[in-house]
Amino acid sequence: MEHDEPTSVSDLFWAVARRLRHTSRETLAPWDVNPSQLRALGVLMRHGSARPGALAKHLGIAPRSATEVVDALEERGLVHRETDPDDRRATLVVVTEQGRELGRAVRQARAAEADRVFAGLGEHDRAELERLLREVLGRLDA
Repeated sequence: MEHDEPTSVSDLFWAVARRLRHTSRETLAPWDVNPSQLRALGVLMRHGSARPGALAKHLGIAPRSATEVVDALEERGLVHRETDPDDRRATLVVVTEQGRELGRAVRQARAAEADRVFAGLGEHDRAELERLLREVLGRLDA
């Protein structure tokens, strides 16, 4: 399939975004996990546990969508639900060791893919790209 040559920063940005989505799907394929599930695992790996509502808020998705993500992860043994010791009426979602292993494996695969993509860039170019990406990310978060 031929690709039209991007002609502006905007075109380049969206071309990179499309290719990253495609590459991400390919990278995640061996683990049969989608980006939403992986993001949820990442949040739980960083925070240890979370109530479903807090997880939804952190992921920027509807509570019902978070429930679907958690259900899929739980069905695969990647997370489990337990009673919140601070409020027995509430439930916590906790990542399992199997979930941590999957998260680490995906992180390693993504790092290897990033290394492959950026291998042709010199140290100065990598530093400049990092600076620009941090600036763009900061603007998106503002």
